[in-house]
Amino acid sequence: MTDSALQLLLGGLSRAELRERLAAAGVQLNVHAETLLDHPCFDERAPETVMVTQRRVADLGLPEEGTLPEVIAASLRQGLALCPATTGPYLRLAMASQSQAPDSLLSAGRIPTGALHVVSEPLSADHEFPKGFYLRVVEGVSWLRGFRCDDDYVWPPESVIALRAADGD
Repeated sequence: MTDSALQLLLGGLSRAELRERLAAAGVQLNVHAETLLDHPCFDERAPETVMVTQRRVADLGLPEEGTLPEVIAASLRQGLALCPATTGPYLRLAMASQSQAPDSLLSAGRIPTGALHVVSEPLSADHEFPKGFYLRVVEGVSWLRGFRCDDDYVWPPESVIALRAADGD
């Protein structure tokens, strides 16, 4: 999906219904994903359709690496937008066929291999609060994981991120 966009329906489910759908799909959550799902932005709201696209950090004009603020700024310069904070769980449900990660490390203090990070506006400036979600399949198990980082954390050029595309892209 690097150059194409996926039409995704966000919202329309209560927080409990969303959690039930994730569980029914066999999606595993880490504690940071649980924290994000408890945020008020997941209170039931009207459905919204968004177009989501994927890019490598290098494709955004950051061939060496980039911090989260640099990745966001580069994305905006390319006419892309941040995903709504609620995108992660709905994207996880829509991407049942995500490729298997090449390793099974779940937390190593670096960007996990095979992960798709959903870039959205952070819900808190506190670096201890998760900044967003990432999707990963490890040993056949689909994960929706929350991640934490500060503004100095470096994203390698091969990191793949999900962003909101302009409608019709």
